[in-house]
Amino acid sequence: MIVCVCHRVSDKTIALRAQQGAEFDEIQLEHGVATQCGQCECMARRIWAECRSACPVAHLRKEIPAAPLSA
Repeated sequence: MIVCVCHRVSDKTIALRAQQGAEFDEIQLEHGVATQCGQCECMARRIWAECRSACPVAHLRKEIPAAPLSA
């Protein structure tokens, strides 16, 4: 669905950038969302916030190889 009619920015574009870790102002600079008439800002920010909070965080740990078994 098109969220920003002025710049033809879709909800998928906003969601993808949010999941990639982009801040809202970065999305504004890249795509122009909520920079012209402003009617889309609430919806765009809501989509960004929902996708940003749903973004999984990787928990990384260093694997230590098991010691070889002696026979």
